Amino acid sequence: MADNKFNKNENETGLIETVVAVNRVAKVVKGGKRFSFNALVVVGDGKGKVGCGLGKANEVQAAIKKGSACAQKSMISVSLRNTSIPHEVYGISGAGKVFLRPAVPGTGVIAGGPVRAVLEAVGISDILTKSMRTANPFNVVYATIEALKGLRTKEDVAKIRNKEVAEI
Repeated sequence: MADNKFNKNENETGLIETVVAVNRVAKVVKGGKRFSFNALVVVGDGKGKVGCGLGKANEVQAAIKKGSACAQKSMISVSLRNTSIPHEVYGISGAGKVFLRPAVPGTGVIAGGPVRAVLEAVGISDILTKSMRTANPFNVVYATIEALKGLRTKEDVAKIRNKEVAEI
């Protein structure tokens, strides 16, 4: 049911591409208004990598293409534990605040629109989320990406501290 809300497809490189938001913006000039479009696109491989990008152009399809290219350039690697995340984490961007909590297998993705698009692109299938403060899809997507950047596994922490996993 929620899959129909976003334009989701798989491109030629095997990446999952989701158009989260398309806005029409206007610039007022001497002769009237000039309209253009911006598109927020989330791209992921479904195996722990995700990125988001904003494309701006005079046509919708061109804006989506530019957003997809920007998202592919800004892809990050995410620490996962099986089908969920290793620990609870908050992400903040602008007025957007997102809380992500790991869930047991079989729970599914309990998330609202923009957060769901990012989590499905990264390949997470069991998670609980809460989006706070704003419903602006741009800020919510960026906050979700910030939260995913803050994830660490036990192995990552042990490597940073130069210790064994058993010592932590």
